[in-house]
Amino acid sequence: MTSNLPALVIIVPLLASLVAAGAGWFNRKAPFYIAVIALLISFISSVLLLAQVVATGVAIEYQMAGWPAPVGIVYVIDHLSAMVLVVITFVAFVNLIGNRQAVETEFKNKEGAFNALYVLFTAGLVGMTATGDAFNLYVLLEIASLSGYALIGLGSSRAPLATLNYLFLGTIGATFYLLGVGYLYIATGSLNMADLATIIPSMMNSSTILFAFIICLTGLLVKMAIFPVHGWLPGAYSESSTVSAGLIAPLTTKVTIYIMVRICLTLFTPEYTFGYIDPTDIMVAIAVASIIFGSLSALAQKDFKRMLSYIIIAEVGYMVGGFFLGNRMGVSGAILHIVNDAAMTLALFMAAGIFIWKTGDEKQSSLKGLYAKMPFTMAGFTLAALSVVGVPPTCGFFSKWYLISGGIAAGQYLFVGALIFSSLINAVLFFRIFEIALFEPFKSHHHAGDEEDKVESHHGETIVDPGVIESAQQYSGSDSHDHGAIVIKEPPLPMLVPFLGVCVLLLILGLYSGSIVNNIIHFAIPAGII
Repeated sequence: MTSNLPALVIIVPLLASLVAAGAGWFNRKAPFYIAVIALLISFISSVLLLAQVVATGVAIEYQMAGWPAPVGIVYVIDHLSAMVLVVITFVAFVNLIGNRQAVETEFKNKEGAFNALYVLFTAGLVGMTATGDAFNLYVLLEIASLSGYALIGLGSSRAPLATLNYLFLGTIGATFYLLGVGYLYIATGSLNMADLATIIPSMMNSSTILFAFIICLTGLLVKMAIFPVHGWLPGAYSESSTVSAGLIAPLTTKVTIYIMVRICLTLFTPEYTFGYIDPTDIMVAIAVASIIFGSLSALAQKDFKRMLSYIIIAEVGYMVGGFFLGNRMGVSGAILHIVNDAAMTLALFMAAGIFIWKTGDEKQSSLKGLYAKMPFTMAGFTLAALSVVGVPPTCGFFSKWYLISGGIAAGQYLFVGALIFSSLINAVLFFRIFEIALFEPFKSHHHAGDEEDKVESHHGETIVDPGVIESAQQYSGSDSHDHGAIVIKEPPLPMLVPFLGVCVLLLILGLYSGSIVNNIIHFAIPAGII
């Protein structure tokens, strides 16, 4: 059974997407349970693979259909890919179980389609992470992209337009990557990454190889939404449903950055990437621009999810800049931040889902008085926000510490300054929300507009004017009593517990950052990077 774990990680969610789509025609609840079971199996398989790789120190190679490399497609599970597999499957599993009620509300009569797309998207990301074939990676990239477009399109009334924008830019990015793979095949006659890594060092001076590197990297930069090719991300994440955003936002950019790391280190080799080409200065400059632009743009937002979307653009700059510093501290920080940022983004988007579920509004102003009304939720949100700012002992502090240390070692002080600047902006962003939620009195807002509705106090609870109950309750799932008035209080335990669990994980990841780096990440970085 353990020998087939690399196949189970992707095949189980892939098949589950087909079963869930069909089951939805007969039973509304069945697709959810099918998706949860499939993701749980995939997560457990990923954990077992990571444990095996860490214990043995040897990468696992799984031959699909028994065809050996370089002729056949192989899955390669090493320290880096195993860790990212755990991140993907964990995020997908926890986000789904924590948003069950939101799924039933937002996708009523569409549960089969939603759950099928959800696990299909996860299967695409898992396959991209595990595959050792450059062309197979493109196929799986398209699986994840197409299902992601559909998930986003199921969002708000403006989601189809945001999806169209995402589709255009996403297709451009995928096409660039595919063209790069085509040029690699023309030059080398191989698509297997390990095989290419043995061929490319003997072709350092090939202009075809150089063009392939540049065009592949360009495609990945578009897919990860770094500035100035970021245009698809804010609309896609802010207009999608809270459940879809909770899956796509923590994973899409991080898996794309993982692919960039894999391509540069495993396929083109560090000698070619950092020695022959040495794109450090230009890539770090692009990263700095992304950090500054994302941070300042987030500062201008009033919509909570849109603010988070711009923070993600800045975080992409963290990881791209850290990796292209080309030293061990910088690369370690970039890889560690893949894990940490996925957890932080998951926590924040789960918090966004709870806020919208309970208040029926996405504006930051709708959070007034929530510290008194939802203390546990706001405690978790505070922890997640402090982690994004980089306050110890949360995980956000430690990856930033590695990135800043790498920047100082490389003499890239502009990058270091951008990291500190972004952290300060994040502090302003979240402390502004803390002020709204802690000190400003609660006021209810109609979810479809800005007009304030009357609020009356009843036994210490905040009650919304019954005149807006029907529409707000349909959207937000708020609780009600007293002739139907909406009461703002903690979300149901099935929604609250997974969210708080993710928030506690931010502390655990911080406390064990050294173990993650020493036992996993350092084995993923070639010895030539010092």
